[in-house]
Parts: sequence; structure tokens; C-alpha cells
Amino acid sequence: MKNLLLVFIGGGFGSVLRFVIGKWLNNSENGIPYGTFVVNVLGSLLIGLILGYAVKNDALSQNTTLLLATGFCGGFTTFSTFAYENHIFLKSGDFTSFAIYTIASFIIGFLAVFAGMYLVKFI
Repeated sequence: MKNLLLVFIGGGFGSVLRFVIGKWLNNSENGIPYGTFVVNVLGSLLIGLILGYAVKNDALSQNTTLLLATGFCGGFTTFSTFAYENHIFLKSGDFTSFAIYTIASFIIGFLAVFAGMYLVKFI
């Protein structure tokens, strides 16, 4: 039960922060979902930092990892919104934005995780 509560609390904070960043950065005029992109890249960097630190130093408890990685990062990042935004691009025939957004999200997201894992070496 404690594990569920930790994931719930972390996910709640992550979801609220994702909502705020999305409202701030998503642009309804040009339809480019910068907020989702930024959130997913930052979340990838954060989970790399958190899990890299946990592995390197054996310093994070299972509870802290559940709160931060599973809860916060899980609530903060969003694959469902990413998929929906790509659906909108395809439905509107904007194949260029679809391709750029999808490829950039995957490549930069993976690089952010690797960067987080690498940066932990210096902490």
C-alpha cells in the first residue's frame, strides 16, 4: 500500500507540472506541441539522472525511486498525448510536422536519458 501511495503522490506532482508546462508552451496558433516535447525530453533526462544516481551510488531507496522515477517521471512524461498529437498531424495531412516531431522526440528523448546517466558520473 505504501508503494502505491508513493507512486500516486509522485505521479500527481508530475502530472500537474506537465499540465502547467503544456499550457505555457503549447501553441494553439501553429499547433506545434512544444510543451509535450519539452516535458518528454526533460522527463527522459530526469529519469536518466535519477536511475543513474541510484545505480552509481546505491543511494536511493526503493521508495525514493518509486516516488521519483515511477511516480513523478511517469506522471510528468506522456506517451498518450504524444500519440494523440501525432494523430492530429496525420489527420490534417501535415506529414512533415509528424515526421519531425516523432523522430526528434525519439532521438532527443533517448539522448536525454543517456545524458542523464552520463552526467551522474560527475555528481
